[in-house]
Amino acid sequence: MEKLNTGENYMTLTVDIKKKLHDYTLELKLEHTGGCLGILGPSGCGKSMGLKSIAGLVTPDCGRILLGDKTFYSSAERINRKPQLRKTGYLFQSYALFPNMTVAENVGSGISLKNRERDKIISACIHRFRLSGLENYYPGKLSGGQQQRAALARILASSPALLLLDEPFSAMDAALKEVLRLELLHVLRDYHGLSILVTHDKDEAYQLCDSLIIMDQGQVLCSGATKDVFDNPGKYQAARLTGCRNISPVRRLGDNRILALDWNLTLTTAEKTTEQTKAVAIRPHCLVPVSEEAAAVWKRA
Repeated sequence: MEKLNTGENYMTLTVDIKKKLHDYTLELKLEHTGGCLGILGPSGCGKSMGLKSIAGLVTPDCGRILLGDKTFYSSAERINRKPQLRKTGYLFQSYALFPNMTVAENVGSGISLKNRERDKIISACIHRFRLSGLENYYPGKLSGGQQQRAALARILASSPALLLLDEPFSAMDAALKEVLRLELLHVLRDYHGLSILVTHDKDEAYQLCDSLIIMDQGQVLCSGATKDVFDNPGKYQAARLTGCRNISPVRRLGDNRILALDWNLTLTTAEKTTEQTKAVAIRPHCLVPVSEEAAAVWKRA
């Protein structure tokens, strides 16, 4: 399948901003070089505010936002580019399709090219997002999945270098959510540019994101490749946000031995512990039942 070409394939997004909010200060620092970056956190933790700052919909108090060699925002240099000049595509929770425009008109609304080139892009996007036959439909006549595809077609028709997805599945029932996740996964795999997905759903983050940031109360708790973050979240709250429920405080017994206090269980760890080791978390799928004989052999090894 042909890639969705943004024309700018080797960019780095650099974000280092602060913004005072009602109960806390948002401090977002990241460097995104490829694929889909997820920002996972509970409602109200500042993740959507960070996304809107990147898009230019809100202004940070200080810091900088760069995409490649283009400065979107710099408090030191007094630069704050307007949203329409940042070449980003923003998918809102509501999709924000124009209700008085047809699917074809919505898809073409952000294209500034002349008629023939414009029509060619509209036709290609409608075909790519399986909207053929719906060109003259208005958004109110579309299903949830069709609305999402129309919104993505409109965004990608203008070839954004950065795709921003703000909890696109939050208001959907579980069955529809799973279908649309799979559709979005295919879109992200075919997209050349950078993308960021904001979500409070751990399964969504694991399924769609190549790398992951976990946030709470405006702070980045941990970051890295998605699987690495789930395997070793590093902090208690990050473990909870990635879905781990079996967590116990520990007492350190040695470099590779701890006592899980809630379980009265002595454990041997693969990695060395330190004085800062305060808890242990075990996911159910990591437990492997063995016979007493096998356990005895393992202990002697």
